[in-house]
Amino acid sequence: MHSILEGYLLDKPILDATENGAEAHRMAQTIIDKGLPELSEINGSEAVLYYPDLYAGSSDLVGVYMGRDSIIDFKTTGKPRKDEYNDGYYLQGVAYLEAHNQVYGSELDQVVLLCVTPDCFFQKFVLNGARLRQYKWEWLRRLDEYYSNRNR
Repeated sequence: MHSILEGYLLDKPILDATENGAEAHRMAQTIIDKGLPELSEINGSEAVLYYPDLYAGSSDLVGVYMGRDSIIDFKTTGKPRKDEYNDGYYLQGVAYLEAHNQVYGSELDQVVLLCVTPDCFFQKFVLNGARLRQYKWEWLRRLDEYYSNRNR
């Protein structure tokens, strides 16, 4: 599904005619139809991001979503999600956001999760404002703990 969405975003369509591919296309189309209309600008797709000397990763999408500079991640899920299940995803998004802001001097201030189940049930989760700041602090705490334990 991720490669199909990347192809769509870069205007380089991908076709996978296998049974799994057909399911991935349906799921990707659900995200395109229900999640991407609020995307007004693409700044990077499958963007490799790093925070110098600390960590690196790859975000599905960096762009303007709902009028805010955002990290956007596409997620497949076996069943509908509750927001409280997203802690790990939010921390991952905040890590990407912090890396982007550090390296590019940007001011990204939102993490968006666009989720879809195999039966094409769509959910959108948005993290910004005070909750985003809480997750930033938690990410920094975990990062500090990791390096403190590693250097013992």
